[in-house]
Amino acid sequence: MSATDTQTQAIPTGTWTADTVHSSVGFEVPYAVAIFSGDVHEFEASLEDGTIKGTAKIASLQTKDENLQAHLLSPEFFDAERNPEVSFSGSEIKRDGDNVEIPGEITIKGISQPATLKGTITGPAIDHFGKNRLGLKLETTIDRTKHDITWNMPLPNGDQALANDVTLKADLTLVAAEA
Repeated sequence: MSATDTQTQAIPTGTWTADTVHSSVGFEVPYAVAIFSGDVHEFEASLEDGTIKGTAKIASLQTKDENLQAHLLSPEFFDAERNPEVSFSGSEIKRDGDNVEIPGEITIKGISQPATLKGTITGPAIDHFGKNRLGLKLETTIDRTKHDITWNMPLPNGDQALANDVTLKADLTLVAAEA
């Protein structure tokens, strides 16, 4: 392996924080015959010397339906009043070229479960303002019932309206702390 290959494989050191203007966090879940999605508008994420942490404020969850949004914040789903945040913590980032895998733990409704984020890394690169930026596009699929999110409704054909598997997505632009 050449020095260039080693450099390409390395995870940048130092402290990096999410630029929330240029980042997004959301979810997708099969619902009836389609995919339902939503976004969380208030979140934080950081990368520090190979560990990554993130939190998302459930009250900032946005969907296209206000009634549904209220239902998602209720005890039948996220119980946002008692459990205001979802969090992820990963202590290792495995990199293979542009691909990354981050084993860690996700906590939803106070219940922690193992989860592995998979995706791609871009950069680091200096932007037009002189800031050092790094891109991470990550996702994982969780079983919502393992986090006590069990609401469902039968469809006329006997299937359940809402799938148990939910895909969580984060498209992050991280900015290096200035020395």
